[in-house]
Amino acid sequence: MSGEATTDTSGLTLLGHGAALPASPEAATLERVPNPHLGYRYCVRFTAPEFTSLCPMTGQPDFAHLVIDYVPSDWLVESKSLKLYLGAFRNHGAFHEACTVAIARRLVEELSPVWLRIGGYWYPRGGIPIDVFWQSGAAPEGVWVPDQGVPPYRGRG
Repeated sequence: MSGEATTDTSGLTLLGHGAALPASPEAATLERVPNPHLGYRYCVRFTAPEFTSLCPMTGQPDFAHLVIDYVPSDWLVESKSLKLYLGAFRNHGAFHEACTVAIARRLVEELSPVWLRIGGYWYPRGGIPIDVFWQSGAAPEGVWVPDQGVPPYRGRG
Protein backbone atom coordinates (compact mmCIF):
# COMPACT_ATOMS: atom_id res chain seq x y z
CA MET A 1 0.00 0.00 0.00
CA SER A 2 2.92 2.29 -0.66
CA GLY A 3 1.93 5.94 -1.13
CA GLU A 4 -1.75 5.39 -0.29
CA ALA A 5 -3.42 7.21 2.58
CA THR A 6 -5.63 5.15 4.88
CA THR A 7 -8.35 6.20 7.26
CA ASP A 8 -9.12 4.68 10.65
CA THR A 9 -12.80 3.66 10.67
CA SER A 10 -12.73 1.74 13.96
CA GLY A 11 -14.88 4.27 15.84
CA LEU A 12 -17.77 4.28 13.36
CA THR A 13 -21.09 2.90 14.58
CA LEU A 14 -23.40 3.36 11.57
CA LEU A 15 -21.37 2.19 8.59
CA GLY A 16 -21.88 -1.47 7.69
CA HIS A 17 -25.05 -1.85 9.77
CA GLY A 18 -28.74 -1.27 9.23
CA ALA A 19 -29.81 2.03 10.73
CA ALA A 20 -33.18 3.74 11.01
CA LEU A 21 -33.67 7.42 10.30
CA PRO A 22 -33.14 9.48 13.46
CA ALA A 23 -36.28 10.95 15.03
CA SER A 24 -34.99 14.49 14.49
CA PRO A 25 -31.90 16.31 13.19
CA GLU A 26 -30.91 17.00 16.81
CA ALA A 27 -31.02 13.27 17.61
CA ALA A 28 -28.91 12.36 14.57
CA THR A 29 -25.31 11.27 15.01
CA LEU A 30 -22.83 12.77 12.57
CA GLU A 31 -19.77 10.58 12.46
CA ARG A 32 -16.35 11.64 11.26
CA VAL A 33 -13.13 9.99 10.22
CA PRO A 34 -9.59 11.35 10.16
CA ASN A 35 -8.59 13.14 6.99
CA PRO A 36 -6.14 10.79 5.25
CA HIS A 37 -4.53 13.69 3.36
CA LEU A 38 -3.56 16.14 6.10
CA GLY A 39 -1.60 19.05 4.73
CA TYR A 40 -3.30 18.93 1.32
CA ARG A 41 -6.13 21.27 0.41
CA TYR A 42 -8.95 19.73 -1.61
CA CYS A 43 -12.71 20.18 -1.94
CA VAL A 44 -15.27 17.52 -1.01
CA ARG A 45 -18.81 17.77 -2.43
CA PHE A 46 -22.02 16.11 -1.28
CA THR A 47 -25.18 16.53 -3.35
CA ALA A 48 -28.63 15.71 -1.99
CA PRO A 49 -31.05 16.28 -4.90
CA GLU A 50 -34.08 14.89 -3.03
CA PHE A 51 -33.82 16.63 0.35
CA THR A 52 -37.16 17.05 2.14
CA SER A 53 -38.42 18.82 5.23
CA LEU A 54 -41.82 20.05 6.39
CA CYS A 55 -43.29 23.53 6.31
CA PRO A 56 -43.59 24.54 9.98
CA MET A 57 -46.90 26.29 9.30
CA THR A 58 -48.80 23.84 7.10
CA GLY A 59 -46.98 20.55 7.64
CA GLN A 60 -46.73 20.16 3.85
CA PRO A 61 -43.49 18.75 2.41
CA ASP A 62 -40.80 21.06 1.08
CA PHE A 63 -38.21 19.81 -1.40
CA ALA A 64 -34.70 21.01 -2.10
CA HIS A 65 -31.57 20.17 -4.01
CA LEU A 66 -28.69 20.66 -1.55
CA VAL A 67 -25.04 21.01 -2.54
CA ILE A 68 -22.48 20.95 0.28
CA ASP A 69 -18.84 21.75 -0.48
CA TYR A 70 -16.09 21.74 2.12
CA VAL A 71 -12.32 21.80 2.43
CA PRO A 72 -11.44 19.41 5.25
CA SER A 73 -8.98 20.07 8.02
CA ASP A 74 -8.50 17.14 10.40
CA TRP A 75 -11.84 15.41 9.75
CA LEU A 76 -14.09 14.08 6.99
CA VAL A 77 -17.80 13.50 7.51
CA GLU A 78 -18.79 9.85 7.13
CA SER A 79 -21.30 9.77 4.27
CA LYS A 80 -23.83 7.31 5.71
CA SER A 81 -24.16 9.38 8.88
CA LEU A 82 -24.63 12.49 6.72
CA LYS A 83 -27.33 10.70 4.71
CA LEU A 84 -29.18 9.74 7.90
CA TYR A 85 -28.78 13.26 9.34
CA LEU A 86 -30.23 14.82 6.20
CA GLY A 87 -33.01 12.22 6.16
CA ALA A 88 -33.96 13.22 9.70
CA PHE A 89 -35.26 16.52 8.30
CA ARG A 90 -38.01 14.58 6.49
CA ASN A 91 -40.34 14.94 9.49
CA HIS A 92 -38.83 18.18 10.79
CA GLY A 93 -40.76 21.42 10.51
CA ALA A 94 -38.60 24.46 9.71
CA PHE A 95 -38.38 27.20 7.13
CA HIS A 96 -35.98 26.81 4.20
CA GLU A 97 -33.48 29.25 5.68
CA ALA A 98 -33.49 27.49 9.05
CA CYS A 99 -32.86 24.04 7.53
CA THR A 100 -30.10 25.14 5.18
CA VAL A 101 -28.11 27.17 7.70
CA ALA A 102 -28.62 24.59 10.49
CA ILE A 103 -27.05 21.90 8.31
CA ALA A 104 -24.04 24.11 7.58
CA ARG A 105 -23.59 25.09 11.22
CA ARG A 106 -23.79 21.47 12.42
CA LEU A 107 -21.17 20.37 9.89
CA VAL A 108 -18.87 23.22 10.89
CA GLU A 109 -19.35 22.33 14.56
CA GLU A 110 -18.57 18.64 14.01
CA LEU A 111 -15.76 18.92 11.45
CA SER A 112 -14.06 22.31 11.97
CA PRO A 113 -13.33 22.42 8.22
CA VAL A 114 -10.99 24.91 6.59
CA TRP A 115 -14.01 26.14 4.62
CA LEU A 116 -17.62 25.10 4.01
CA ARG A 117 -20.46 26.32 1.84
CA ILE A 118 -23.98 25.08 1.24
CA GLY A 119 -26.44 25.89 -1.51
CA GLY A 120 -30.07 25.10 -0.76
CA TYR A 121 -32.03 25.22 -4.01
CA TRP A 122 -35.64 24.93 -2.82
CA TYR A 123 -38.50 24.11 -5.14
CA PRO A 124 -41.36 26.62 -5.33
CA ARG A 125 -44.08 26.80 -2.69
CA GLY A 126 -46.73 29.41 -3.23
CA GLY A 127 -45.18 30.16 -6.61
CA ILE A 128 -41.86 31.41 -5.21
CA PRO A 129 -38.64 29.38 -5.20
CA ILE A 130 -36.32 30.21 -2.31
CA ASP A 131 -32.60 29.57 -2.68
CA VAL A 132 -30.48 29.79 0.48
CA PHE A 133 -26.68 30.10 0.46
CA TRP A 134 -24.18 30.14 3.34
CA GLN A 135 -20.44 29.85 3.57
CA SER A 136 -17.92 30.09 6.36
CA GLY A 137 -15.74 32.66 4.56
CA ALA A 138 -13.79 33.06 1.35
CA ALA A 139 -12.78 29.84 -0.39
CA PRO A 140 -9.15 28.98 0.28
CA GLU A 141 -6.75 30.16 -2.40
CA GLY A 142 -5.45 27.42 -4.64
CA VAL A 143 -8.36 25.00 -4.06
CA TRP A 144 -10.51 24.19 -7.06
CA VAL A 145 -14.11 24.75 -6.03
CA PRO A 146 -16.40 24.15 -9.00
CA ASP A 147 -19.65 25.94 -9.57
CA GLN A 148 -22.50 24.16 -7.82
CA GLY A 149 -24.10 23.53 -11.19
CA VAL A 150 -27.71 23.99 -10.14
CA PRO A 151 -29.50 26.37 -12.51
CA PRO A 152 -31.95 28.89 -11.06
CA TYR A 153 -35.57 27.79 -11.15
CA ARG A 154 -37.17 28.78 -14.44
CA GLY A 155 -40.54 27.09 -14.35
CA ARG A 156 -41.83 26.04 -17.74
CA GLY A 157 -40.25 28.83 -19.77
